[in-house]
Amino acid sequence: MVSTIIISFFIIIIAVVILVLVATRSKSPSSGGRKKVKGRAVLMKEASRRLAQNPHDIEGLFIMGDIYYQDQDWEKAYTAYSALLDRMKPLEMNKQLDVAIRYGICALKTNRPPEAKKGFLLAETINPKNLDVSYNLGYIYYLEKDYEKAVKFFKRTLILEPNSFLATKYLGYTLQHLHKYTEALPALKKALDFKPDDKEVLFAMGECFYETEATDRCLKILNHLRVDPVFGPQASLYTGMIRAKADQLERAIEDFQIGLKHTGIPMDISNELKYRLAQAYIKTQEIGQALHLLKEIQSISPGYKDAATLIMRYQELNKNKNLQIYLMSGQSEFVALCRKIVARFYPKAKVKIVDISVLAAYTDIVAEIDTSRFSDTVIFRFFRSQGTVGELLLRELHARLKEVKGGTGICMSAGTFTEEAVRFSEGRPLDLYDKTRLSNVLNSLK
Repeated sequence: MVSTIIISFFIIIIAVVILVLVATRSKSPSSGGRKKVKGRAVLMKEASRRLAQNPHDIEGLFIMGDIYYQDQDWEKAYTAYSALLDRMKPLEMNKQLDVAIRYGICALKTNRPPEAKKGFLLAETINPKNLDVSYNLGYIYYLEKDYEKAVKFFKRTLILEPNSFLATKYLGYTLQHLHKYTEALPALKKALDFKPDDKEVLFAMGECFYETEATDRCLKILNHLRVDPVFGPQASLYTGMIRAKADQLERAIEDFQIGLKHTGIPMDISNELKYRLAQAYIKTQEIGQALHLLKEIQSISPGYKDAATLIMRYQELNKNKNLQIYLMSGQSEFVALCRKIVARFYPKAKVKIVDISVLAAYTDIVAEIDTSRFSDTVIFRFFRSQGTVGELLLRELHARLKEVKGGTGICMSAGTFTEEAVRFSEGRPLDLYDKTRLSNVLNSLK
């Protein structure tokens, strides 16, 4: 009997549990979702009815804006909030704030920065300590390149929310645009702590390290970005410039070449990569390749820097190897060429070189010339500059000629001589070789 009662009791409990479960399932998320959809439809119908009666109905516009905003239909939401913005005073302050903020967000989403600014400035008058207001005003001023104001609002945002990734990142970018690279770096480092793989932040850090001449840190970051399809061209440009400045020309050439392998490179970056690569080729005496790049630049962007001048200058060098050596070789190779020129002047004489002086402005070779008919001391002065040689340098050469009791001074330049210099040489034992005459001499060398 007792066991029967106990069994009956448990059966009743199980039945109650089942009823509860059934009742709970009848209020499941799927059922609630249907109710939510129905609620949205009702709200849309109510708003439509209100706006049909009065297109400026505040409640109708608010409901309609809210529905479209939740749907992320930014254009329709913007239209609703735009109509509501100047008529929202009857609304509660918190709703006014929502309208102004949402108007600003919708304006940004639909690419209307001036309208967005209007909305957020209005929101600021309602609540200047609102997080969305502070960040978005900072972002708008950033877009407008009003970086001083942008900094103000990004800093305010970070007071309200110290862990805001976007505010931290854009604060770094903004300080960078203001050329405050040292100040920008901590913000960028913090942003990178939030998202270590953010390549945009990494590249910005690399640029700041470049501008602060922290070249090792710059290279450490940008080396990894050279192959990136977005940041690779600029990263390669920076690393190449660093290495070119350090006279690591082979590695610089490699960097510039990596940058140019990318597709879709912006024209300004492409031109600069080619220009820098051409300069590196010139330094390594690969004149043909340099000219090819410079002509490419000239065809795309006529008047780019001094590309046209370089083409004119190095076209001749490309045809005349000796002139190329004369102007561009290292010291030992240049002196060897000068010795060949001295010997070329007196092919049948005994030539004894008694002094070689290598100075910044010129190189002097003093030679004793001995033939069966005469003996003489000659000073050869070689100018490597393609500029103009003036009278003062010839006066100095003439004075030195007297010191060594020489009979002849031969002055060679890859440029020209001033009229005063030419007049000074007349009637004196000075023979002037400008670029044209020098080229003829060089061409006669074997």
